[in-house]
Amino acid sequence: MKKQREPKRTVGRRELVDFPELQFWGVEAKVDTGAFTGALHCSNIHEETDEHGVTRLHVQLLDPSHPDFDGSPMTFDTFGMRDIRSSNGEVQQRYVIEAVIRLFGQDFTTEFSLSDRSDMKYPVLVGRVLLRQARLVVDVARRNVSYKLQRTLDS
Repeated sequence: MKKQREPKRTVGRRELVDFPELQFWGVEAKVDTGAFTGALHCSNIHEETDEHGVTRLHVQLLDPSHPDFDGSPMTFDTFGMRDIRSSNGEVQQRYVIEAVIRLFGQDFTTEFSLSDRSDMKYPVLVGRVLLRQARLVVDVARRNVSYKLQRTLDS
């Protein structure tokens, strides 16, 4: 007998998303069906190796304009490097981490490339990998569908 799949849910072209493990709430994300992986805005990206030879990735996530920004660096023990094609077609080597993102009250672990998106309007990009994983379809005429539904359920 075939396992019944969960029905697809609709997201808007922009969504407010949470990153519970990173303690970031209500971060504006652009839903981009042209992007394969997601992207997360950060600065001061660098690796440091401790006295035991363990290399960790250090970054500052988001900008001072975001209410959850506290300026403290974040450290990731698990990370990789990957070639990512930017919106202008240029291939760049970027760090990639796994992070938990919350949509519709449900947590999804997915990959995000880390880059300086300060010249972009939205600090987070949601790509096709997450859309497929979470069984989401995009209605470009809508915004903040997940956030509005969650607010309704919470009240």
